[in-house]
Amino acid sequence: MFDCALCSLVEELIPKETKVGFRMAKEEPQSISKDLQELQKKLSLLIESIQTNSKVVAFMTSPVGQYLDRHPFLALNLLMFIAMSAVPVGFFLLLVVLTSLAAFVGVILLEGLVISVGGLSLLCILCGLAFISLAMSGTITVSYMVVSSLISYWFSPRPTFSSSVSFIVYAE
Repeated sequence: MFDCALCSLVEELIPKETKVGFRMAKEEPQSISKDLQELQKKLSLLIESIQTNSKVVAFMTSPVGQYLDRHPFLALNLLMFIAMSAVPVGFFLLLVVLTSLAAFVGVILLEGLVISVGGLSLLCILCGLAFISLAMSGTITVSYMVVSSLISYWFSPRPTFSSSVSFIVYAE
């Protein structure tokens, strides 16, 4: 009973769909054949333009091109390998370029950081040296003045006092 109900359901659905499908296939065969003929003409022109290309002719006359022409299965394998390896090779080259760019930017940033830290360190050292040189110059200048004053005081000609000198005291 289940089989009969399923069979009647299938019989009802299939003829309706196939009638619609056959009608469309019968109505458009001329336009499809014209489209296919036009596509075939375009493809033949494309193949002819490729075969007459000077680089293709030069490759096909080379020993490798002649070998691949005699071994089409190997040529197809080589073509498939090249086509499938284009994406991984492209990703690898992109990774190389991005890594190089990142390293370049990183080196520039690292170099900038090193130059900044080095510049600030040099500024601090030079400021410290300026303070130390100022302090030493001041110390040397003060020492020079003190020593020269002492030397001039010690070795200056002094009046000699004799015993005949009298002191006058004024009394009021």
